[in-house]
Amino acid sequence: MYESYFQKVKNAARSLATLGEKQSEAILRSLSKALLVDETRILEANKADLDRMDPADPRYDRLKLTSERLESIASDLESVAELPVPVGEVLEEKVLPNGLKLEKKRVALGVVGIIYESRPNVTVDVFALCLRSGNACVLKGGSDAEYSNLELVKVIHNVLRDHGVNPDILQLLPADRKATEELLKADGFVDVLIPRGSQGLINYVRENAKIPVIETGAGIVHTYFDESADLNVGQQVIFNAKTRRVSVCNALDCLILHKSRLNDLPVLVHPMAKEQVEIFADDASHKKLDGLYPAALLKKATEKDFGTEFLSYKMSIKTVGTFDEALDHVYQYSSKHSEAIISQDDDRIQRYLNEVDAAVVYVNASTAFTDGAQFGLGAEIGISTQKLHARGPMALKELTSYKWIVRGEGHIRD
Repeated sequence: MYESYFQKVKNAARSLATLGEKQSEAILRSLSKALLVDETRILEANKADLDRMDPADPRYDRLKLTSERLESIASDLESVAELPVPVGEVLEEKVLPNGLKLEKKRVALGVVGIIYESRPNVTVDVFALCLRSGNACVLKGGSDAEYSNLELVKVIHNVLRDHGVNPDILQLLPADRKATEELLKADGFVDVLIPRGSQGLINYVRENAKIPVIETGAGIVHTYFDESADLNVGQQVIFNAKTRRVSVCNALDCLILHKSRLNDLPVLVHPMAKEQVEIFADDASHKKLDGLYPAALLKKATEKDFGTEFLSYKMSIKTVGTFDEALDHVYQYSSKHSEAIISQDDDRIQRYLNEVDAAVVYVNASTAFTDGAQFGLGAEIGISTQKLHARGPMALKELTSYKWIVRGEGHIRD
């Protein structure tokens, strides 16, 4: 059963080699309009998914589609349509002493497999980026978003047919565990597999896949508030990083505070009380906040509160005595996704940038910006936290490889 999905997408992928830049642009612009035309049906399907989930579940917000969010997805499609197609770019060229002409040219990966949870926007983002970069794709969404994904893929397939393109370049697998297991071993059909979701999902894919995997890791995100940090900057940056959208991987999980700034802590976290942010504070910060932050929202931190991706209105606080202690804490608990420093000390800023090992490192800015669209990439396939092939927001260029082209005139090797 599942092999038929894989064979179809593999066969269809060949047709993308002849898909022109103008044609892929036209498809994406048509899809942008079609999402808004079919908004009612899409939101009805999404409601059917939402009705099966507890609103208190951190995944609920990721699953939810609204008119505004559909408009944003449609806008991202327009942005991807405007980006130059990376395939065909000559990365390097030279002529050898023997006269052979060499070109290193960017090519599509081929068939990209995506396993993801509770985020129907990924369905559209992945298709758009794969189409524009010349890749076919196999999607394995979670059962939580089954109805939403089916409706979105129906819209995409209709647009592809309207443009005379084989709809098999996008395959949505059934929303069951067996499909995941089959995708993990689709050697010979799928060229690379990208998991998007919980750390548990990512670990499972990495440990069981028989095909190459690019990890889009969990976001255990820290912001360090330094001795020299500006209080107003810190307050607004930390508040935004924590509360803008708590269910996404770039949301702040742990505030690291230099002990010399403990007196500023109540002001620093004051706006969070309005959003009902639960704080897990170490001894020093708990003592300072006791009586100055709502008692029902203030808890004493335990070891499990550090190195945790909360994905909810929760945040831990770690007080440090030195800058090196802050670096040590980040080193121990970071997932290498997004890390930030708030400081006015140029030397410390430079050390933080040099020594913190993460895909994205911020200075006096919210980690909420770790996003393909925000980086001017149109959309993203995910945030890679590994170091091979791609790191950070993955978009068009990260969905390509390269090949060498060698031109001769009857050359033979001695």
